[in-house]
Amino acid sequence: MAGGFGMIEAHLRDKRILLVDDEQDLARMVGTILRGSGFAQPTLAHAGSEALALVDEARRVKEPFHLFVLDVMMPGMDGFELLSRIRERPEHASTPALFLTAKDGPTDRVSGLALGADDYVAKPFLPQELVLRIAAVLRRCYAQESPLLELDASAAHFDTAEVRRADGQTAVLTAKEHEILSVLARNLGRIVTIDSLCEACWGTSFGYENSLMAHIRRLREKIEANPSAPVALVTVKGLGYKLNARR
Repeated sequence: MAGGFGMIEAHLRDKRILLVDDEQDLARMVGTILRGSGFAQPTLAHAGSEALALVDEARRVKEPFHLFVLDVMMPGMDGFELLSRIRERPEHASTPALFLTAKDGPTDRVSGLALGADDYVAKPFLPQELVLRIAAVLRRCYAQESPLLELDASAAHFDTAEVRRADGQTAVLTAKEHEILSVLARNLGRIVTIDSLCEACWGTSFGYENSLMAHIRRLREKIEANPSAPVALVTVKGLGYKLNARR
């Protein structure tokens, strides 16, 4: 990574970051810092309504954002409300978010984290701290975009679409299985809702729940030691699924 703040892994550099702050000079400065640090695609917005329009346009062209960096104290729509509105979009139900704000009290932190924020950076901040915190969130949430995903009873090789099991057997992933596993791997350790998975893999959240369940069942047969008692690809009742890395 440029700028002397450490290395940004290659698979993180093209992550689409949406930065929303009504202080335009600060937003431009942060955008410059991110680009100078190796992030290729920071997008700036200065109000909640503008941010939602960008989110919807990104969805239309199938280039969704990978991280939201949101100021809390904005006129009209504050950062808490904005993240809540973003979370209503199925494709962003679990997209990582970071609050960048002067409101740093315990109540504010709890409110942000309750909405599913992944971190909270107080103003004023050091550029180095912000870059490292953003990189840490992206690294944690997109760690398994490498070609190899190691699970308890198997290893999935995304470049060859093969699963090599601990018992020595090899299974081949279908295209849809590969797609579903990739989405889960990008959210490793996080709950991915059924709607989000259907939206990501079929382009709609309606009418594919049974198909998804069938694909999940076949995936478990390939990656789990005991598909009836899964430890890697688990169901979170009433919410969706979560993929766990090797313990």
